[in-house]
Amino acid sequence: MSGRTDSVAGPAEAEEAERAEAVVRPEDDAEFYDEARRARWLATGTGALLALAGVAAALLRLTGPAPALVPAAYAAGAAVCAAAALLGARGRTRRALWLLIAGTMIMALGDQFD
Repeated sequence: MSGRTDSVAGPAEAEEAERAEAVVRPEDDAEFYDEARRARWLATGTGALLALAGVAAALLRLTGPAPALVPAAYAAGAAVCAAAALLGARGRTRRALWLLIAGTMIMALGDQFD
């Protein structure tokens, strides 16, 4: 009898437990990176698309009889969405999502002044 209880592990057992916990399964890791890559592409593509739509709307409103605030709001919203596309490309997808929401709201606010 060694005098130890089963709840107290020796140094060898502790090292073995740490190694067992440190094992990362490649299929879990690959799935995480695939989801992150998809989120980056989605944030980048959506930001670019909304930025182009905002620029097009600003140019169309600039030629019409709309108040000057309307094309300025569309252009500002497009700039925010372009910044979101840049953040999305760099992996900052949560911040990019918030900027996409803010940019779309700025463009919608500009549409209310028309």
